[in-house]
Amino acid sequence: VIIYGDLPKNKENVIYLSNHQCTVDWIIADMLAIRQNALGHVRYVLKDGLKWLPLYGWYFSQHGGVYVKRSAKFNEKEMREKLRAQMKAETPMYLVIFPEGTRYNPEIPKVIADSQSFAEKEGLAILKHVLTPRVKATHVAIDTMKDYLDAVYDVTVAYEGTVDHKGQRKLAPSMTEFLCKECPRVHIFIDRIELKDIPEEQMYMRRWLHERFEIKDKLLIEFYDAKDSKRRNKFPGKSVHSKLSLKKTLPSLLFLGGLTASMLLTESGRKLYVKTWIYGTLIGCLWVSIKP
Repeated sequence: VIIYGDLPKNKENVIYLSNHQCTVDWIIADMLAIRQNALGHVRYVLKDGLKWLPLYGWYFSQHGGVYVKRSAKFNEKEMREKLRAQMKAETPMYLVIFPEGTRYNPEIPKVIADSQSFAEKEGLAILKHVLTPRVKATHVAIDTMKDYLDAVYDVTVAYEGTVDHKGQRKLAPSMTEFLCKECPRVHIFIDRIELKDIPEEQMYMRRWLHERFEIKDKLLIEFYDAKDSKRRNKFPGKSVHSKLSLKKTLPSLLFLGGLTASMLLTESGRKLYVKTWIYGTLIGCLWVSIKP
């Protein structure tokens, strides 16, 4: 894990804005949070369909996640109420938002072309390595929690090994590929932004957010397309190879490994494991359909 920019050592209440390429992006937020002793503070703004994920859909909802629908179906009131409830409970906030709304996938060029066409129509800069960001969720989150937040983290993520032999960008690693070292290094650029530097009105915030994604695009162009090969596969500026100590990783490994092994190595444990997934999923789906 290679980190660039300004990552505070202390935990803060923040909104985390990032480009989105794959499921590993969710874990990148955890990678940064654990380095600030804020791992349990991570919450997500997720597309509505994910609430039906077995077990996890219910878990994210109970852990302060916010499910949103796209474009015209976006329920601003519901999102504000959920965030206000979290603030009232004084919940630590590390709220992750992917403003692109969907993943950047070079194997689906139509999505990229449609995004670029929309930007051109709206008089916005056309972006190459990210999609045109949507402002609604970001605006609602910042506007609702502006007196609760310490900062906004603008995060740009790039995965090594995602360029083919022709120099063209290819699909970012899946979770399995990432865990099996198909991606040797992940590069994370963090820009900490003060709330006072962000426009409050949605119209102006939209322009500000697009400008932030222009900066991301320039970073990624440097990473993937730099004419000087020595400048590729890294962001400009100083970087830190950030490793975690055993103290931060071993207890979780032992707990999770021991719990899983104790369940799967006995017949009664295996039955409990299966029933947990089946009944937990059914109850969870019922719960989120009644109380999103």
